[in-house]
Amino acid sequence: MTDFVALKKNWREKYVHVPQTLEKVKTVSSAATAFNANVDAVLKIKGADFVKLVQQQKMSLADLKHIQETKLCSGDDVLRGIFKCFSKGIAEEWLTEDKLVYDWMVKHLGYDRLQMGGQGGIVANVLAVAGVQKVYAHANSLPKLQADQFLPLNNLLSFDENGNEKPAYQIDRKTDIPLIHWIIEFDKGDVIKLENEEFVCPKSNRFIATYDPLNLYLVMDENFVKAAEKNKLNYMVLSGFHALTENNDGVTLTKSVLPMLKIWKDNGTIVHLEIASTQDLAVRKAIVETIAPQVDSVGVNERETIDVLEIIGQQNLAKICEEDTHSVNMFKALLEIKQAIKTPRIQLHMFGLYITIQDKNAKISPQENLNGMMVAATVAAGKAGTGHVNAKENMLWAQGKEVSDVGLKELADLAQFIGDEKLLETGISTYEGFDVIALPTILIEKPVTLVGMGDTISSMSLISAR
Repeated sequence: MTDFVALKKNWREKYVHVPQTLEKVKTVSSAATAFNANVDAVLKIKGADFVKLVQQQKMSLADLKHIQETKLCSGDDVLRGIFKCFSKGIAEEWLTEDKLVYDWMVKHLGYDRLQMGGQGGIVANVLAVAGVQKVYAHANSLPKLQADQFLPLNNLLSFDENGNEKPAYQIDRKTDIPLIHWIIEFDKGDVIKLENEEFVCPKSNRFIATYDPLNLYLVMDENFVKAAEKNKLNYMVLSGFHALTENNDGVTLTKSVLPMLKIWKDNGTIVHLEIASTQDLAVRKAIVETIAPQVDSVGVNERETIDVLEIIGQQNLAKICEEDTHSVNMFKALLEIKQAIKTPRIQLHMFGLYITIQDKNAKISPQENLNGMMVAATVAAGKAGTGHVNAKENMLWAQGKEVSDVGLKELADLAQFIGDEKLLETGISTYEGFDVIALPTILIEKPVTLVGMGDTISSMSLISAR
């Protein structure tokens, strides 16, 4: 029988070195994040306020229910999307490239608060706080509204309209348009009353209404591209392909990154790819088959793992993982993906457990990986517990907290499958010629936020591997 008390003591002793490991991040001279940064406008909408908007638009209940396509062509469509997600308790994202729809949302929705959005922007803020000496953030649009979402740190850099390198928060490219994703949240149990009918929200969730014409076409800042090629960066954290679609030439745009990727690799940059949830199958296939095999490291969560399995012809295993996202099933999935795309390192962040599989003699040792993963677990718990990681004390807020029973149970099952019980104590083993690193994480019972959690985990795991 697994002695959880002894194991928790064992892991507490390992995690005690996290502050020391995090301090070593200051020795990293440079990193960059590309390609997506945007502004998230967060709005909590009440049922009664929604009804007022419907009445202002002079829409009937039949109008609200009449959805021709999940796209924003008018203000009416914004209300249709909110109503659909509110009444079903589901999350969806609808897009628009129409400035008139954007103007309607500015005028009629507003927001409660603004925050950094996009994997690239979120990761840039985190790495700068962690102490990387120079963090270059790609921003294809950088008006003041976007610049205000970058933390006021002098090691967090981007480029003005003349190509000058400056702290990102100080830049105001006045002719750029803000790229705004409205995160419209609603609460379980809230009610919409229309035409003598009541619609009770069955689950707290959100509807995302996105105006982001540049990231939808992977528009790049040429000044960033030139700097990334010239400066011989230590790390590049790559993301932002998930917004592309086959209809918007997404496959070609995805492959257009390959020449840049070769230059970065030739310069000695360690490139990490975060595989976000990519709905377009053709674009997902292009990411998995053309970008992923060329990078040094890949990061996935449970959903993204299943999505990749479908691309590499492992539909049966995808179905098994969908039905039971257990550590053993997910480990089998990681192995299949590792063997298919042949990236040197792949990391999964799942509920309670992180798993890394990498080649023998990789650039980063198993112990360094474990060190980085413990930093990431602590920082992620700090983000969940405080709502943000805009200061070092937030990053270490969860230091000293126990690892979760959920994570220990998942790790125990994985150790048994691998046939190495020591994995449960050391977090390091081997399997089929690969190094395996796994650790139980710290879970926060009532997280303040989960936005950007996966991006934070992947980037901090890699760059804190000291």
